[in-house]
Amino acid sequence: MNALLGVIFHFIGGFASGSFYIPYKKVKGWSWESYWLVGGIFSWLIVPPLAAWLTIPNFWEIIKTSGAGTLGYAYLFGLLWGIGGLTYGLGVRYLGVSLGSSIILGLCMVFGALIPALYYQVNPAEGKDTIGMLFGTGWGKVIMLGLLVCIIGIIISGRAGVRKEKELAGQEHDHLSGKDEYKFGLGLLVAIISGVLSACFNFGIEAGKPMADTANALWKAAHPGQGEFLFQNNVSYVVILWGGLTTNLIWCLILNARNKTFGDYTNAKTPRLSNIIFCALAGTTWFLQFFFYGMGESKLGNGPSSWILHMAFIILIANVWGLVLKEWKGVSKKTLTTVVLGIIIILVSVLLVGYGNSLR
Repeated sequence: MNALLGVIFHFIGGFASGSFYIPYKKVKGWSWESYWLVGGIFSWLIVPPLAAWLTIPNFWEIIKTSGAGTLGYAYLFGLLWGIGGLTYGLGVRYLGVSLGSSIILGLCMVFGALIPALYYQVNPAEGKDTIGMLFGTGWGKVIMLGLLVCIIGIIISGRAGVRKEKELAGQEHDHLSGKDEYKFGLGLLVAIISGVLSACFNFGIEAGKPMADTANALWKAAHPGQGEFLFQNNVSYVVILWGGLTTNLIWCLILNARNKTFGDYTNAKTPRLSNIIFCALAGTTWFLQFFFYGMGESKLGNGPSSWILHMAFIILIANVWGLVLKEWKGVSKKTLTTVVLGIIIILVSVLLVGYGNSLR
């Protein structure tokens, strides 16, 4: 039952992350850096402490009494992840929602799943999955098979993207489908950087685990016999996302200055109120991925399986949105079949990882 609930929570989180960019498409008259920053203020600064306040009594005291090492590493990984998140937006901009998300999150999934397991192989800790466990147990092998299948799905999705670029070359571009900014080469470079650095969020969760453990212990003391605290990671997110805020704030302000777009925030000729509302919706939706990730992790544990499921669902939802938003409009039937095949294979990988968890 815990495994099923964990999969459901990760699906909801994946749906939120795979869908967050959609409201940004409704923003009118603002440059990318302006709407990314406004949405990010909700993602990184407003919503995380609000979520912690609603779910964890005295969350601020937990942060203040945490060691400098815990806070420093959580912030540092958040800073590096912020670069990945920043380039995620650029990757989606140049590759589209489906292809950009597939490449970025695929790399993020691999690094975020395996590097912590390698670390705990060398520095064992109670309750942590190691590389030896993943390759030496029945349930671990099924999870690794799920990871491999997901990578195959990502490769097929990437192949569909290459075909798309060739088939759409020379055609009229339209803003609705996102093809007006489609640049495969630049987008691929950005996506690789984003995918590697985005995995740092999982490292940040590991670094902030003492804060989550404190929240969990306090909750268990007040609610004996009720299992793990669903919202324990909400306190860690506050610190991790300070790092993300720092990176994105600096870069977006640099772009505002370079592109002379500070006027976006006060331009009366643009629908400022609706733009802010759409940015707030995008930012809040983005944060919900981690809100539900923490709930899923409490059921499955903070091992590779939680991260793989989270990433796989995001990739799955992003690809479906790509079809809904007609990002593949105008491509051949073979190319469309290829991307649908990629989606199906990723879905199979989700089932494999979920099954592997049920075997523990």
